Amino acid sequence: MLLPADLQPHLKGPTLVVTPLQESDREPLYALMQDPTLWEQHPDRYRYRRDRYEVFFDGAMASGGALIACQQDTGQVIAASRYYEWSPDAQEVAIGYTVIHKSHWGDGTNTELKHLMLNHAFTWANAVWFHVAADNYRSRRAVEKLGAESAFEGAKEMAGIAVPYVYYRISRKFWLAR
Repeated sequence: MLLPADLQPHLKGPTLVVTPLQESDREPLYALMQDPTLWEQHPDRYRYRRDRYEVFFDGAMASGGALIACQQDTGQVIAASRYYEWSPDAQEVAIGYTVIHKSHWGDGTNTELKHLMLNHAFTWANAVWFHVAADNYRSRRAVEKLGAESAFEGAKEMAGIAVPYVYYRISRKFWLAR
């Protein structure tokens, strides 16, 4: 039997502490997101700008599923992600809006964060979705490394523009059997 959905857990891994996003995280997260190279393959290539960041942060706070990840040893904010589009009827949720400080690309931070989030999600969900812009090859590779499979392609609206996306899915059964 699955537990009730918990979209803002407290999680701890080997190097990360993941907690619900709070208003006090606004400036530390903005400091992380100011590097324009983080957004080169993202549909909102200007998310590093203050005005775009404020929309992102306010949306994260309103989502009820946003998380911040800090290094265990230093407490430094190095990543953020969120659960969204929880469907109680289908028992499915999406994970996304992930941003990781460039200094932590390729060092296992994304894998640890996603493993923590997936392990938690599969206590209350039967499937997890990842919605990735079709030309965001870094994120697509990272999701595929987790074992997510492309389920279909479609468009998502972003600021009134239809952006091509690839929709990846991982089932609870697959995740627990791996």
